[in-house]
Amino acid sequence: MNLIKEAKKITAFTGAGVSTESGISDFRSPGGVWDRYRVVTFQEFLSSHNARVEYWSMKKELFLEMKNAKPNKSHLALAELEKTGKLDCLITQNIDGLHQDAGSTNVIELHGTNRKAICVQCGKLWPIEEIQVILESGNLDPHCDTCNGFIKPATISFGQPMPEKEVLDAYKCASRCDLFLMADSSLQVEPAASIPREAYRAGAKLIFINRTETPYDQLASVLFRENTGKVLGEIVEGLNG
Repeated sequence: MNLIKEAKKITAFTGAGVSTESGISDFRSPGGVWDRYRVVTFQEFLSSHNARVEYWSMKKELFLEMKNAKPNKSHLALAELEKTGKLDCLITQNIDGLHQDAGSTNVIELHGTNRKAICVQCGKLWPIEEIQVILESGNLDPHCDTCNGFIKPATISFGQPMPEKEVLDAYKCASRCDLFLMADSSLQVEPAASIPREAYRAGAKLIFINRTETPYDQLASVLFRENTGKVLGEIVEGLNG
């Protein structure tokens, strides 16, 4: 708690585990998305009609899970931490938009957002709800009505280049903080996994909240193996109390 109270500028970093309490499946845990569906790479998506149908079938099934999800204690606590003036920015690997729903304003979405769809050719955007209507009509390979390019969610797929601006902003945010707070990420996917290392290299203290080990636990000053919402809630209560 002293690390939080003494910190002048905190960067938070969240992974898929933060949203599981909102009913959103994570990817790597048993029973997660990759247990139920095959990974369709970006290259496959671009080159194969069947791969696009397979990909959109998965997204169609997961739509209501995302649509009905509400912010949980972790999202709300991080939004409260921002209101204290201590939280400088929030970096997330999540694509669900729940941090923004909870009230966080400076959110860097490293892996894009599932709330929009984008034409991979011309960049036209749609609300994901509009594409869901097309999918439910039976068209599982939607094309752009402007250029006939392929439409996909505005998320980063395996094999797809990371968004340069967001990655650069995340590194800047990590390098200027004096406390880095990581919650519910396996830290197994690069370049996101290297962001805590950047904060450590720049001299920040690290707090990890994660039920399982990560490759970088040795960098953390404090490790919690508890429920993230409980820990973050107690942190915010301590600051406000």
